[in-house]
Parts: sequence; structure tokens; C-alpha cells
Amino acid sequence: MKIMQLHTDHPREARAVDDPRQQELAERVARLVPADGVHPSAWAPLTLIRASAPNQGLPSVYEPSLCVVVQGSKRTLIGDRVFHYDPLNYLVVSVTLPAVGQILEASPEQPYLCLRLAIDTEEVARLMLELGQDGGDESRDGELGMCVASMSGELLDALLRLVCLLDTPRDLPVLAPAASREIQYRVLMGGLGHQLRHLAVHDGRTHRVARAIDWIRSNYDRTLRVDSLAEAMHMSPSSLHHQFKAVTAMSPLQFQKQLRLHEARRLMFSEGMEAAVAAHRVGYESPSQFSREYRRLFGAPPRREVKAMQAGGVGTV
Repeated sequence: MKIMQLHTDHPREARAVDDPRQQELAERVARLVPADGVHPSAWAPLTLIRASAPNQGLPSVYEPSLCVVVQGSKRTLIGDRVFHYDPLNYLVVSVTLPAVGQILEASPEQPYLCLRLAIDTEEVARLMLELGQDGGDESRDGELGMCVASMSGELLDALLRLVCLLDTPRDLPVLAPAASREIQYRVLMGGLGHQLRHLAVHDGRTHRVARAIDWIRSNYDRTLRVDSLAEAMHMSPSSLHHQFKAVTAMSPLQFQKQLRLHEARRLMFSEGMEAAVAAHRVGYESPSQFSREYRRLFGAPPRREVKAMQAGGVGTV
């Protein structure tokens, strides 16, 4: 298993964990979300997350976003790659990715607290235009769509301003877009800026893979023909397979399978659907194959996990 090293945005600026801004951010988030779980905020692109205990690795689908742990720590696994992040660094997810997230540090007294801000690729493209930037280093286009970098003081300030606005809802429509824009600007200008630049360049490899991902998400229950998908993306099948795996750490067919399993899990948990019905809904013809693959991903057969969830044994953070 490969543990990913951190990229450093500002190597000369070493922030202490007890930075007063960090403490204020943690206090504000803890007050805004007094209960464990994933909570939408008054500013739609921003989600707040809280957990009072560590957990086992939970498979989930990560959307393009900036993830900032303000208290505690977490690790995310994609294949054999492991990304650690805590209050001193942040995670950028540039494309939709099935991954496994595990909260490492959390307690009732010091809960795990996290901010997740959706990435606006159109805003990123506008910023690049204003800055006179192109797609950046082409050799880095098509890298894995997840990476970690050190938190800068400027980015922390912008995040704190956005969270402070949640206390004055009347200011959000006017001031929150400016705060979000600054946050994306700080990321764009930092060590992981290439992740966003490649996503915003329409003829780049990362953008083509992102388009392929969007197609698979919209058609996950249909038979996937890689040749046809490659043609639609204006790529050769071998190029699509290679670039897709570079960005997502899995093949298009593996990606589709994980999306199917996650959607079946959602249908069972959220809508009370029977396992066999959920399996058929997401495209499985064989219930036994569905059960085997579900257990391989989530660690338990679907019926057993549904019972555990009903008994309060399965978390969602």
C-alpha cells in the first residue's frame, strides 16, 4: 500500500496546530453541527461533517470538492494509495471517485469536524481566464483525481470567512460567492492548482475522463461498451482505459461496478428496497453475483448490512 506524500503550498510558512484561526474554525463548526452526521449548510455548496468516534473504512463516492478537516484526522484509500489529511492539510478531489474513507481521530470531547466545498469548474475556468493561465504542465494531465496539500494561512482565512457567514444568512447571497471564489483561487494558485486547471481545460485528458465518468454515472445500469464510450470521448479504447485508470485508479468497468453497488446500497438504506430488487434496478442480472460483489466492497452481505444499519451499527459519515 502506497502512502502519498504531502505537496507543500507554502514551504516557508509553518502553521502550528494551535493556530487561533484553526481553533475558531473548529469552534464555529462544532456549534453549527452539534450532532454527528453529514449536514448541509445554509450555503448549498458547503457541507459540514461531524463524528464523535473513529470508524472502520466506509466506502463512499467522493464528488469534485475541497475537503478540509478542521479537527481530528482522516485517511482516504483508492486502490493501494492512501491519503492522510488533518487540520494542517487539505484534500482536493477533481473528479467523481469511489473511495474508502476512515476517520482516525475523534472523540465526544474532540469530535472529528470537516468542511466539504463543492468545486465549481466554471468558476475555475473564469479564474484561469482572468489570470491568463492555460492548462498548465501537460505531463501532469491525467493524474489521479485526488491529492493532498498543506494548508496555507490565506486559504485558512478564506475558509474562516465563509463559515462565519453562516451566522448571518442575509449576507450569504452576496458575500458567500466571493468567499467561495477566493477559496478556489487560493487552491488554484497553490500546489494542487494543476488538479483544477486540467479539469477546466475542455480538450485535456482529465476533462475527457471526467466526461466519461459523467456518462457512466448517468448510465450505470446499462451495459458498458468501452469501444463506444471511447468513440464518444474522441479517444481510442486503449487511451481511454489508460487515462481512466490513471485518474480513478480503476478501469471503466470497475468504476461502473462500484457505482452500481453504491447506488444499490443507497436504495436499500434510504428507500427500504429489497436486495434482489435493488440489484436488478442497478443492472445486475444475477442476485448471487450482486451479493458476492457487494460483500467484497462493503464487508458484509447486503441483507446483513441492512439489518446492522437498522440496528444502528452502520455509520454514514
